[in-house]
Amino acid sequence: MAAQQQLFDLTGKCALITGSSQGIGFALARGLMQAGASVVMNGRDTAKLATAAQVLRDEGGTVHELPFDATDHAAVRAAVDGFEAGTGPIDILVNNAGMQHRTPLEDFPADAFEQLMRTNVSTVFNVGQAVARHMIGRGAGKIINIASVQTALARPGIAPYTATKGAVANLTKGMATDWARHGLQCNAIAPGYFDTPLNAALAADPEFNAWLEKRTPAGRWGRVEELVGACVFLGGPASSFVNGHTLYVDGGITASL
Repeated sequence: MAAQQQLFDLTGKCALITGSSQGIGFALARGLMQAGASVVMNGRDTAKLATAAQVLRDEGGTVHELPFDATDHAAVRAAVDGFEAGTGPIDILVNNAGMQHRTPLEDFPADAFEQLMRTNVSTVFNVGQAVARHMIGRGAGKIINIASVQTALARPGIAPYTATKGAVANLTKGMATDWARHGLQCNAIAPGYFDTPLNAALAADPEFNAWLEKRTPAGRWGRVEELVGACVFLGGPASSFVNGHTLYVDGGITASL
């Protein structure tokens, strides 16, 4: 294999992707698998997770299922420790689990705010810490957190979501600051607008579609497969000196007024 190809080869690596039963998480699991990694798929709905995992097995991948609630710190620790002890090391972690809730800020329910924080921020801490403890012992590991275009920008009705994704970027910097000396690379991918189940209401809105096409220099929604290259880069040898960085994959929306 040419040296350039080896930079993006994940053969022999094992990648855990949270929230990978659908959408971006599923696409990234498939992409890491196609780059040579075995994948550990995670979700709370065991039936949905099993269906998604079987799709990738049918495509020839080595796929494990690890159902747990990423908001539950103790459950995460038990699941990760159990997998490491019983199956093998997790070399790459993609913290993808997340949710959205759209309500004007003055009417935003307090319980919805807390749920957003748990789902979008606490999960990154919970799973990141559980996996990093093993990576630190091995002196190597890749952590990729899924941020958002809202890490840098805001829109009406999603202020708490924007706050959570800003926190993800800063937590990523903190992970790099604490763990780079142990051989870990901790970075984030910030997707722009992609047609996923999380954005189904927006994708069905003709007015929003017209706004997005005009606002985005690329003039369109992103396709989830277009996030794979960034994930393989950050998950492989090519990013050996990249740490604490948030990589925007957004069709240019954060670059343009």
